[in-house]
Amino acid sequence: MTAHPLELTRSSTSTAQSVTLSVLIPFYGDDPRPLLESLVAQAQPGIEIILFDDGAPDTVLSDAVTQAVTLADAAVTLITSPVNQGRSCARNALANAALGDWLLFLDADMEINPGFVNRWRETVEATEQDALFGGYAPCEPRSEHEHVHAALAHASDAVDAETRSSQGAFAVCSSNLAVRASLFAQCPFDDGYTGWGWEDVDWALSAAQIGSLGHVDIPAAHGGLQAPDELLAKFDRAGANFARLLDRHPAYEARPGARLARKLQASGMALPARLIGRSLALSSWAPIKARVLALKLFRAGAAARDLPRGRA
Repeated sequence: MTAHPLELTRSSTSTAQSVTLSVLIPFYGDDPRPLLESLVAQAQPGIEIILFDDGAPDTVLSDAVTQAVTLADAAVTLITSPVNQGRSCARNALANAALGDWLLFLDADMEINPGFVNRWRETVEATEQDALFGGYAPCEPRSEHEHVHAALAHASDAVDAETRSSQGAFAVCSSNLAVRASLFAQCPFDDGYTGWGWEDVDWALSAAQIGSLGHVDIPAAHGGLQAPDELLAKFDRAGANFARLLDRHPAYEARPGARLARKLQASGMALPARLIGRSLALSSWAPIKARVLALKLFRAGAAARDLPRGRA
C-alpha cells in the first residue's frame, strides 16, 4: 500500500507521560463530535483520546472535528489521512499512535453512559485478560426507517457478558473492545479486508490463539442505526470479506451463518436467497421479525455468491 502523509492536530491539553488507557475512534463520514464531547466530559489523568479521519470525505465535517479537537479540554489527538485507508488500517494507525497500556476501540457513532470511561479504566487495571469486549447497549430507533436495524441489533448484538462468554472469541466485536497494547503489537487487524465487515471476527479468532479474551458488561450503544437498503448494500459488499475469513479461519465453517451460506451455494440458491431476502427486507408491510430474517438470508446469499467452492 502506498504511504500517504498523515496530518496531526492536538488539543492544548498535553498527554500525560503515563497513559493507562488510549480511547481510539476511527471515522469516515460519521460525526464523532457527540461521542468526543461525552468522552471529554469523563476525561481524567492517564486517559488519552485519538481520532482518525479516514479520508476526509466531508470537508465541512473534517473542519468541524478539527476545531472540536483543538478546543477540547482533554488530551485529544486527531490524525487525518488524505485518502481512505479502510477500517483495519485506520485502527492499526490509531494503535501505532497510542501511548496507553490498553487500547479501547470505539465507533464514531457510539453513545456512552456517565462513568463509562472510569468503569473501563478500573476494569483493565484489575483484569488478567489480554482483551475484553464490553458489549452493546440496546439500540433504540429514532425514526421509522431505523426499526429493522434496531431489531437486528437487539437479536444479534445486545446480549450480556455471560451469554457472550459462552461463545468466546466468536462474540467479540471491534467496537467497545479493550486490548492490551502488548497483544495488539503481536496481532494487529488484517489489512487484507476491504470495505465493511468480518475484520473484527478475524482479529478475535487470531488474537485468541496468542492471548486470552474475555467479556464484561460495560455496554455502549450504536447511535447510527441504518435503513434496510443501507444494510443490504453493506452485506452485499461484505461477501468477499466473509470468504477471506473462512480461508483464514476454517473453524468458522461450523457457525450457523457459514453453514447456511454453504448450503445455499451447494444448492444453487444463492441468487434466489438474495432476491427474496432483499424484497422482504424492504417490504414495509412485513413484520419486523420477518424483515430481520430476510436481512440474514440476504447476507448468507451474498456470502454464498463470493465463497470459493468447498464443503457444503
